[in-house]
Amino acid sequence: MSRTTTMTVRVSGALSEFVATNVGEDGAYENVSEYIRDLIRRDKERVEREAFDRLKAELNRAFAAPEESYKPLTAAEVIVRNRI
Repeated sequence: MSRTTTMTVRVSGALSEFVATNVGEDGAYENVSEYIRDLIRRDKERVEREAFDRLKAELNRAFAAPEESYKPLTAAEVIVRNRI
């Protein structure tokens, strides 16, 4: 089930002016809510991309290891190892 969050954000000075230039007839966004939703979506995508990049780097390191460095483990050994 989707949850709605209501936020009140106050900006002033240079930040307020910057928002005003991006909203309305001359801006890229119709209203401030649309602008904030887009910023949140972009930040979410950035966080997900960073997590994926970390995973990809870890997998690349693992697959780059020489075959001789691998050793067979039982499921029980993996469970014990991961508890530490």
